[in-house]
Amino acid sequence: MNDGFKKYTPFEQIKLKDRKWPDNTITKAPIWCSVDLRDGNQALVTPMNMEQKLEFFHALVDMGFKEIEIGFPSASETEYDICRELIEGGHIPDDVSIQVLVQAREHLIRKTFEAVRGAKNVIIHFYNSTSTLQRKVVFKKDMDGIIDIAVEGAKLIKELIDDYDGDTNFRLEYSPESFSGTEVDNSVRICEAVMDILQPTKENPIILNLPNTVEMCTPNTYADQIEYFIRHLKNREAAVISVHPHNDRGTGVAGAELALLAGAERIEGTLFGNGERTGNLDIVTVGLNMYTQGIDPQLDFSNLPKYKEIYERCTNMKIGERQPYVGDLVFTAFSGSHQDAIKKGFDYVKATNSDKWEIPYLPIDPADVGRKYEAIVRYNSQSGKGGAAFIMETAYGYELPKAMHPEFGALVKAESDRLGKELSPADLLDVFNKNYLDIEQKLWLVHHVITNVGVDEATFKGTIHLVKSDRDVDIYGEGNGPIDAFVNALKSVGIDGFEVLSYKEHSISSGSDSKAICYMQMRKPNGKIVFGVGISHGIFKASARSLLCAINRSDCEIKVNGEVI
Repeated sequence: MNDGFKKYTPFEQIKLKDRKWPDNTITKAPIWCSVDLRDGNQALVTPMNMEQKLEFFHALVDMGFKEIEIGFPSASETEYDICRELIEGGHIPDDVSIQVLVQAREHLIRKTFEAVRGAKNVIIHFYNSTSTLQRKVVFKKDMDGIIDIAVEGAKLIKELIDDYDGDTNFRLEYSPESFSGTEVDNSVRICEAVMDILQPTKENPIILNLPNTVEMCTPNTYADQIEYFIRHLKNREAAVISVHPHNDRGTGVAGAELALLAGAERIEGTLFGNGERTGNLDIVTVGLNMYTQGIDPQLDFSNLPKYKEIYERCTNMKIGERQPYVGDLVFTAFSGSHQDAIKKGFDYVKATNSDKWEIPYLPIDPADVGRKYEAIVRYNSQSGKGGAAFIMETAYGYELPKAMHPEFGALVKAESDRLGKELSPADLLDVFNKNYLDIEQKLWLVHHVITNVGVDEATFKGTIHLVKSDRDVDIYGEGNGPIDAFVNALKSVGIDGFEVLSYKEHSISSGSDSKAICYMQMRKPNGKIVFGVGISHGIFKASARSLLCAINRSDCEIKVNGEVI
């Protein structure tokens, strides 16, 4: 057996007694900060160019972000130029703060202040790495040496702000980078040292960003780290606690949600989770998770397909088909039992006129994020009769009666098995037409007259055409209504043994070209059930056609005046 696992050291748990976060509930949206243009961008094979970054920036503004990390302007001339274009080109709304990242190094800090000159609202986000591993392997410094780096950076930033002669409103953010791998007491120490220099207040707080830079532990432990940090931080009211989760263990969303329970007030992440390695926190997922709990996320997700297209085009990344809320298949059910439950859910909401979303297997209304109902149910060999009926209703407006679902479902399943592939709505319509509307006919109704229509009575007089012998036959009958009179007229020439069990009619169009469709359930002479379908501008003609369709589809021997037709 492979024993490679022995070289890994288990993460040391936080000794947090009487933790409070498990009993808390998320009740409001955090402050959101998109880092797509910096953290997301630096993880791309080909970073975004000026045009792409500008388009993405405007998309983020349209979604409602008020804090957007635009880049690392001291890292390259390209990043610097993009920062200047955003400012000088008038792209930044007055209520939006741009955030710029910089290491706690003098020449980089000075370059960053040059880059943001003239902006109205700026968050200077400075950082240095603090983790046990980075101290040992990269910096070869003890914690005091790491704290000195952060303090010297804070002193320079304070000096530059104090001497600044512009109208920019500066806010400051500090990240003990690799917080997740830093002893939590050391994280508290370094943040307090930075606060001692910058002197934040409750009215003008510092943002303390606690990154899960590499996700190293279970989400509950990250929550313990956050709660421990908050409990032990002096001058807590002068700090906004922010988190920046990554997704190395695949639990970035859970880590962010538990961090909010532990007291975090702000989240940094990206649309759809793009970022280094396995990515950043997916803001769309966290925001819509809140939305499904009746919480306003304070971001506009009503047209996710639009933002998916912008994201994929600007980043050259592809969103997976199972990506929560936005993937092509996330609202799609192939399973028969799922499809049946979804259809019953829609029927229930419609019948009760409920203002609540109560649809099994759909935690959110796809329409709320700009998706269409046509894609909810798709048909393959795993699908059931309810799924086929749901597609016919949502795609074409055909409301098949429940009793007809097994018959039509069997026809569709046979076609799916024959083709060995998923059937599209057009394929289902083709199966429907071939088996009900475009069938080979044994007889049809040439013309008719209905008279003496009253309470429980009607007279039918008409002519049917026999296809095999190419001749017309006159028929006459009386009954307790037009359909019953028509059935009795057919009996008068020997078409007997067919019993109408039920029928359903509804409109399938509107306006001057309105048509009715009728589904007729009949018992054949051999006792088995068959359905017929008819469409016409007239209600009775649709019913008559559905009745004759059932007879024509019957495998029983049919005679007219003794002649087999």
